[in-house]
Amino acid sequence: MTTQFVQTLLQSNAGFAALVLRVPVGLILAAHGAQKLFAWFGGYGLEGTGQWMASIGLEPGYLMALLAGSAEFFGGLALAVGLLTRPAALVNAVAMLVAIFAVHIGNGLFMSNNGYEFALTLFVVSVALAIQGGGRFAIDNVLLEQLGNARQGERAAL
Repeated sequence: MTTQFVQTLLQSNAGFAALVLRVPVGLILAAHGAQKLFAWFGGYGLEGTGQWMASIGLEPGYLMALLAGSAEFFGGLALAVGLLTRPAALVNAVAMLVAIFAVHIGNGLFMSNNGYEFALTLFVVSVALAIQGGGRFAIDNVLLEQLGNARQGERAAL
């Protein structure tokens, strides 16, 4: 990976708004992932979620539950702290698209009918974070600073 690519991946000119989006959405996604992975918060865990995913045609169900749960749990935690915000947001955006089209689209917009409004909201926030990055208060900034310090050290050694 080139240094320029990593800088582009981590750099963000977004201010406080990214923090306001990242933390609650990241925690919500992490909680939903914990339901799928660990059966926390009333979830069914990998076995139950895998069986349900297989029943709606997402095969192999266990693997799909593992992928969706991991994307939501680990990606959600990464969003909450602003660690690799853009990749975490992109992975969650894909997970929300799958949820919308595999589960909710036939039920209309509203959550009261198991519709897609909640998944759409999480998708849109994830896309916004993938575009703008983690903002001012993200661990991405610490990584970017460390990368800059490492590059300065390399130049000094030459």
